[in-house]
Amino acid sequence: MKYTVSSRQRCPKAKELENIEALVRSVEETPDPVPTTIQGTIPAWINGSFLRNGPGKFEFGKDSYTHWFDGMALMHRFHICEGNVTYSSRFLRSDSYVSNSEKNRIVVSEFGTIAMPDPCKNIFQRFFSRFQVPKATDNASVNFVKYKGDYYVSTETNYMRRVDPQSLETKEKVDWSKYIAVNSATAHPHYDREGATYNMGNSYGKSGFFYNIIRVPPPEEKAAVEDSADLTGASVICSIPASEPRKPSYYHSFVMSENYIVFIEQPIKLDLLKFMLYTILGKSFHKVMTWEPQYDTIFHLVNRHTGQVSEVQYRAAPMFTLHQINAFEDNGLLVMDMCCGDDGDVIGDFTLENLRRGSGEEMDKFYNSMCRNLPRRYVLPLTVDGQTPLDQNLVTLSNYKATAKKTKPQEVYMTHEELYDDELLQYGGLEFPQINYDQHNGRAYRYFYSCGFGHVFGDSLLKMDVHTKELKVWRYPGLYPSEPVFVALPGATEEDDGVILSVIITPREEKSTFLLVLDAKTFTELGRAEVPVNVPYGTHGVFNRMG
Repeated sequence: MKYTVSSRQRCPKAKELENIEALVRSVEETPDPVPTTIQGTIPAWINGSFLRNGPGKFEFGKDSYTHWFDGMALMHRFHICEGNVTYSSRFLRSDSYVSNSEKNRIVVSEFGTIAMPDPCKNIFQRFFSRFQVPKATDNASVNFVKYKGDYYVSTETNYMRRVDPQSLETKEKVDWSKYIAVNSATAHPHYDREGATYNMGNSYGKSGFFYNIIRVPPPEEKAAVEDSADLTGASVICSIPASEPRKPSYYHSFVMSENYIVFIEQPIKLDLLKFMLYTILGKSFHKVMTWEPQYDTIFHLVNRHTGQVSEVQYRAAPMFTLHQINAFEDNGLLVMDMCCGDDGDVIGDFTLENLRRGSGEEMDKFYNSMCRNLPRRYVLPLTVDGQTPLDQNLVTLSNYKATAKKTKPQEVYMTHEELYDDELLQYGGLEFPQINYDQHNGRAYRYFYSCGFGHVFGDSLLKMDVHTKELKVWRYPGLYPSEPVFVALPGATEEDDGVILSVIITPREEKSTFLLVLDAKTFTELGRAEVPVNVPYGTHGVFNRMG
């Protein structure tokens, strides 16, 4: 399929969307586990905790945050054991949260909100405080991640927080730059089968701006018994210079197969000059990011074992991506599936003002202006050299529709395959993809699970068969599911043998959140655990198995 219209134009326009303000309001924490009411059956073999993260507090005193990403991190735990479920939640006791609470106002700047100078200071102190570069926030509200067997919550700054996955207690703050020469890391690391963790972070200095691939080794067998963060042995295995040194690209995740890592340099650009000035100008961080489609998308191929960067530059038309689905190698090709859009203006749009728009025309207008992300497949030929002919499609396997042509020495131009049929468009595209990660990450696979976006937040759960492009759908009016997480049946032999866990919330009723359990194979409901407290819309989560 080749389209000349954007992904947004392909999806039908929304009409009469409901107000979802209740999904983005502040809630109280529930530190002591509370029982849930079970409807249907929660399979007795599910034994562990479903951990979720996301913004949960949007005001301190008279100050309010501007952007949804700015809300203070609230960690959620659904503990599942022998068919019963309890729920608990805790605010991350980040330095940001503690400082704001003590002063009862916003004193730490976040992604979309600038902290105003202290009104108690005199005019000169307030003026000069504008010229201090603010410390990065440790409000780690994006994901739960694992390094050396320990859980951390993470955002996209250089700070993470170690947490106890049972009690949700906040432990020490970890600064990446104390271990390796990076000043940020993504909230979407990858894990190999030996237990090592891979991530990406930036560094910049006199020699320019670099994207760095980080490796944290597996936990040692005789790991230290003391209860403390351990990132020893972390190393930068590869540094990739930005193709536009003053305009590096924003990235949220990266691609990993069994032998390769691919970093996607997309045309969402950070203006470094503006970045230096943004506090002086009183502008928040999301104002320094711009969508610049005059630039191609560049795929940088790295050997995961040696850190060697391919001399071949793989290029494609401008596109925007937050989350990859999976990647695998097949007969000299690297197949990469990801959620992509044709318009990268999306991130700054998630202001609380936009998310709290009234039902109908106001909300429709906002939703219809947004990018739609759809699943795409890009295929990189891995053996391109001086002998490779120009202008011939190097993707020769008949089961792939994507193309890749060598256009000049050491440059390959790619076109993607649309990884869906038109049925998907009526669900508004998709995001938050998940697979059977333990068995199929970096390997050939057939199924992924995601949220369909018929509203500003996901309003359906989808199962996609990438072989046939067929969909299975769970969707009910007024119900908004979180990212679906796959949990395999112990001893499963088939890829989709297991369940899907998703937290479902609604703006229509108070205290009516539930944990949904779907049969991953049939996509039918097995059971739900109803939670007697209000839960806000979240970001990402993981399943933590118990022995």
